[in-house]
Amino acid sequence: MEMLSSPDFWIAVGQIIMIDILLGGDNAVVIALACRKLPPAQRTQGILWGTAGAIGLRVVLIFFALTLLAIPFLKLVGAVLLVWIGVKLLAPEDEGDHEVQASDKLWAAIKTVIVADLVMSVDNVIAIAGAAEGAGGDHKMPLVVFGLLVSIPIIVWGSQLVIKLMDRFPMVIVVGGMLLGWIAGTMAVTDPAVIGYMPTERDAKGVAQVLDSVRYGAGVAGALLVWALGQLVLRRRAAAAG
Repeated sequence: MEMLSSPDFWIAVGQIIMIDILLGGDNAVVIALACRKLPPAQRTQGILWGTAGAIGLRVVLIFFALTLLAIPFLKLVGAVLLVWIGVKLLAPEDEGDHEVQASDKLWAAIKTVIVADLVMSVDNVIAIAGAAEGAGGDHKMPLVVFGLLVSIPIIVWGSQLVIKLMDRFPMVIVVGGMLLGWIAGTMAVTDPAVIGYMPTERDAKGVAQVLDSVRYGAGVAGALLVWALGQLVLRRRAAAAG
């Protein structure tokens, strides 16, 4: 239970929950569409079992993502992807209706939810793996599971409320996009390929860790980069439309 007393653990849990809320809106819509033809008595079961299967599959994917992030240069690639995802969050493109096949059979609907969530969860997996990196030590997978479990009821029962809040308070989306930039920055400077060029200190186990001041500075730079790129994209679209 030592991890529960670690500030980094709770910060990372908060980041995971926010990421899942901000990037899980489409997933919530998919769940609703896939289960819309089920009888009312089975609709809740379809939503719950489909979400549980999708979350379980996502945990497996994040486990592999965390393992892959130990390979040189992959954190840098992940950081670039996170910046791109953050910019898309701040300046979303117009999208058509979701093409999701509804079914009146419970297990068919559950399968649709799981498959659709798998296809749409690449951004979630990359962002959550990056947030988990911030906890360090042996706490990565426990906090991933804990953060996802906490976010399940928020997505299943509170997605519409969250969407309304984001519509009413656009700053929530801005903060979310900048959070992804923060994670990208802190992840980039800890890549095995560049950590040797960074100021480091030894932790209790003697492992070299990037100085907190450098990591936080990179996080701020990443957050500002996402915000600046998002504003640039929005201005270019406005100019083109005008």
